Amino acid sequence: MKLSLFGATGRVGSHILANALQNGHEVTALIRSLDNLSPAPVDGLHVSIGNVLQEADVALAIHGADAVISALGTDKSTTLSEGMPLIIKAMKQEGISRIITVGTAGILQSRVSPELLRYQSSESRQKLTRAAEEHHKAYTLLEQSGLDWTIVCPTYLPDGIYTGTYRIEANHLPVDGAQISVPDTAEFTYKQLFSMEHVRTRVGIAY
Repeated sequence: MKLSLFGATGRVGSHILANALQNGHEVTALIRSLDNLSPAPVDGLHVSIGNVLQEADVALAIHGADAVISALGTDKSTTLSEGMPLIIKAMKQEGISRIITVGTAGILQSRVSPELLRYQSSESRQKLTRAAEEHHKAYTLLEQSGLDWTIVCPTYLPDGIYTGTYRIEANHLPVDGAQISVPDTAEFTYKQLFSMEHVRTRVGIAY
């Protein structure tokens, strides 16, 4: 499979990249600099130096892909909400329908206030909501896009270790879920390439 990966130098994105390369896929990663890339360029990895906020860079990174994965973070910026429209536009121009993104548990539905998202309700312990608001904007864009999207929504995300054992729930955080490691989040995100079970769904993931 030919994949286009955004956020390949991030904590989750670097693990997704490793999973894809280990399984023989061809990956084009749009990154700003080679300095932050791990693993270093290897067979199957095509590095595209550019910026997700530049339409031409995004279009080039997505050209020829079978599917798109975005592990873009918020990083105290609006990169996610500004970049997502460009990704969606390029996908439609290329005729690509499948996109899997990494979000946050804050944009899952609240159990205590079902009409609200978790970050909008008393269920969330986060005092600052800026990151969740960015993810909410990206979720809204995907929801309106008509694409076959899945948003993987981890709760507290320490680096941790790979276990291969975790709980998931559509549109909600699993009950009493407190954390999930980066490697396990990356594995589940990668696996969504081969499943249509959670299309157009936010998926909560936790231990």
